[in-house]
Amino acid sequence: MRDHDAEKSRFLEQLRAFEGVSAGPASVSPYPVNVPMIHHWCDAIGDTNPSYTDPEFAEGSVHGGLVAPPTMLQAWTMRGLKPVPEAEHSASRSTQLFQLLDDAGFTSVVATNCDQEYPRYLRPEDRISHTLTIEKISDEKKTALGTGHFITQLYTFWDQKDEVVGTMRFRILKFKPRAAAATTQD
Repeated sequence: MRDHDAEKSRFLEQLRAFEGVSAGPASVSPYPVNVPMIHHWCDAIGDTNPSYTDPEFAEGSVHGGLVAPPTMLQAWTMRGLKPVPEAEHSASRSTQLFQLLDDAGFTSVVATNCDQEYPRYLRPEDRISHTLTIEKISDEKKTALGTGHFITQLYTFWDQKDEVVGTMRFRILKFKPRAAAATTQD
């Protein structure tokens, strides 16, 4: 049993080496914050706040002009259908971390929660980028889905002036499915 505990401890040490490390190059929005996309978002979500869609109302509001819904924060830097170049994908610390977990049998993933903070509203013509840091990796946890590690990734969103305009903590569980875990312990 001690060998198993020592092995788990060494594995956790390998995982923890990823904490606080940038997970890859900055992701830059392909387009500036723009009114048509704000309108599409509001139509899709059913958000009727005139600060987002009515220039006259927005001009007279506390915002002094149109702003984007805060919940659009991540949308501006999403890659879309364009695949990540292989060299960039392979060099990504996230890819390396997930491969290490996959190789150890933690092959399944589920998103568990997402927390965002918005220091300021985005305005049309802002250019947004984000960086990604692997913030925290938990000890091994037993869950109803299986045994795994919770991974918290910190996205920091920047504008064209290099000012932070938002953060997002995205937590996932990388786990061994219960059926797979049972067969590897037999």
